[in-house]
Amino acid sequence: MYRIKVATEKDKYELGELTKMFLPASAFEMTFEDSAVGPFDLTIAEDGSKDDRKRLLYGFLKEQTGKDLDWGILTGVRPGKLYNDLFRSLGREEAERRLRSDYYVSPEKLHLLSQVHFVQEELFMDRDPHAVGIYVGIPFCPTRCSYCSFTSNPIKGDAAIRYLNALLTEIEAVACIMKEQGLYAESVYIGGGTPTSLIDSEFEKLLQAVASSFITEKTREFSVEAGRPDTITEAKLALIRKYGAGRISINPQSMKQHTLDLIGRSHTPEEILQAFGLAKQAGIPIINADLITGLPEEEPEDFKNTLDQVIALDPENITVHTLAVKKGSRLIESDEEYNYKHGQVVAQMLSYAEAALTKAGYKPYYLYRQKHMAGNFENVGWCKNGTPSIYNIRIMEDDQTIIAMGAGAMTKVFYPNENRLERVPNVSNYEIYIERIQEMIQRKKDGIL
Repeated sequence: MYRIKVATEKDKYELGELTKMFLPASAFEMTFEDSAVGPFDLTIAEDGSKDDRKRLLYGFLKEQTGKDLDWGILTGVRPGKLYNDLFRSLGREEAERRLRSDYYVSPEKLHLLSQVHFVQEELFMDRDPHAVGIYVGIPFCPTRCSYCSFTSNPIKGDAAIRYLNALLTEIEAVACIMKEQGLYAESVYIGGGTPTSLIDSEFEKLLQAVASSFITEKTREFSVEAGRPDTITEAKLALIRKYGAGRISINPQSMKQHTLDLIGRSHTPEEILQAFGLAKQAGIPIINADLITGLPEEEPEDFKNTLDQVIALDPENITVHTLAVKKGSRLIESDEEYNYKHGQVVAQMLSYAEAALTKAGYKPYYLYRQKHMAGNFENVGWCKNGTPSIYNIRIMEDDQTIIAMGAGAMTKVFYPNENRLERVPNVSNYEIYIERIQEMIQRKKDGIL
């Protein structure tokens, strides 16, 4: 058992996150200076910067374990934002030198960051202060996946109707706020959960409200999450096209039936193929497919088979996620050290993904990380034929106001002159959201106006 003494609560948390990338949680203890008793393997005083303290800890853990981390001391969600900021202020050569020397980022990850940067630069996206991103959340799914920690619930009784009524009230209020402020939606994303788990009449009511409230001639992108293949029908796809959405996500996660059963997905590989066929027939211009590396009992060959099959389906975008097992998921209850144990397997899967997707003509266009990811890796969105998602890029860059509606939604108000965000949260529980919808609206008025 390693004992590491730190000076503050913040250091205990942040340095503890870095330590988890080297050691299983059962192998170390982070403790406070004031309450510490007994000998310590390492003492980290509150001297220098946070990064200085991270470097000290990194050096100690590297010496003890013999491990290096591809992302070095970076524990944040958005390494791409750091790369872009350094690139713009210092130029490419000095930015990458600092990421290597100060943050210990590996050459492989630096190459990935540079690829993402240049794909984004090609978009030529003006940062209009009047442009915002819109997110509308539907917190319902056919079943709950074992790794899920999001706001997602099976639909019971009239829950969806009551929720939708509250959501439409919030949508109407936000449209008024935007009109008052002279704002317009650059991108619109209906996510969840699984919006296509709604029945057709409810789904159309949602699409109609979103389209009439937010879609204008200035809107560049309208996306609908249709993640569960077993919720995709000709009728749903026709409604998506009717109201102008040009992007959907179909999320296989895996093409292996045993895996789908293990994680609680209620669909089959055959239904995945059928969903892609229906979407192509409906004329959906851009399809994204989400896959996950590090799923329970999967070996590198399983992921290879999944990715090869999905590439053959020819979606415009493929997002490769690294499994993040978080508090609130069933999977972490069965194995608290799942993420630590699966790092090597995930590394092989990601290596294959990069080679196969590059060969197939895809380019990485956005990248983000999450806490508790297997092997401390990343999620990467890949696109071809100039089809990156503007919404995904904006939300990872943190350079635009994102107005989010629904249970668990987090609005982020961007102040460009100060380069900072203010967060305006909605409550996560959908029943409480329904009860307190007027409070959610008032929060937005206070936070945006």
